[in-house]
Amino acid sequence: MKIKSAKLILVIGVMLLVITMLSGCAMLNYEISGMMEALRGRAAVIKTYDEESNIIDKIEGQSISISSEDKFNTKDKEGNVVNQSSVISITVGGKSMVHVGSSLILHEKGLIDVFDEFSRKVDIQNFDRSTPFLNRMVNDMKNLTSGKSKVILIRSQSGKPLATFVGNNVSYFATGIDKSTGIQIDGKYLFIYRCDYTIYDLELLIN
Repeated sequence: MKIKSAKLILVIGVMLLVITMLSGCAMLNYEISGMMEALRGRAAVIKTYDEESNIIDKIEGQSISISSEDKFNTKDKEGNVVNQSSVISITVGGKSMVHVGSSLILHEKGLIDVFDEFSRKVDIQNFDRSTPFLNRMVNDMKNLTSGKSKVILIRSQSGKPLATFVGNNVSYFATGIDKSTGIQIDGKYLFIYRCDYTIYDLELLIN
């Protein structure tokens, strides 16, 4: 009798684990599709950068749509995708652009790029290098970081800072587009392509 009860408990436990895993996958897929869908119809800013972190172009618009340019996917004989395309297609207010290669950041309006604000005040090339760059920026921009718990530092492919955002509720997702990440910051959306990034607890950086 005890053996049957133990088996029953084990079966129930396995079933609950499977249900939880499936629910988690479904929730993740929902979050990803929701994140990408949420960009449509919202005002956003798109910037592309060279390896020296210089801005190549800046585009602002409404009704943003992002997708992989599937015609560049590599497929096997059965038609299955072997390598996802690194080419992205972006529609801004009914106008289109195709991008590949250089670092790209798209952020919904309402998100403040702390790095952009900091670089207007400080000669980044010449400031005191004895203080770590990010710590200096966070402490100098306390009016923008006060009350926040997370810092997202985005860097170019060569490791140079491109942008910095702060928020309390930060989560990140795969987007279905190669070499890209979607990040949600306090309900606002951030899409980064071909960039390095680190997410820190703010307390790690405050002196």
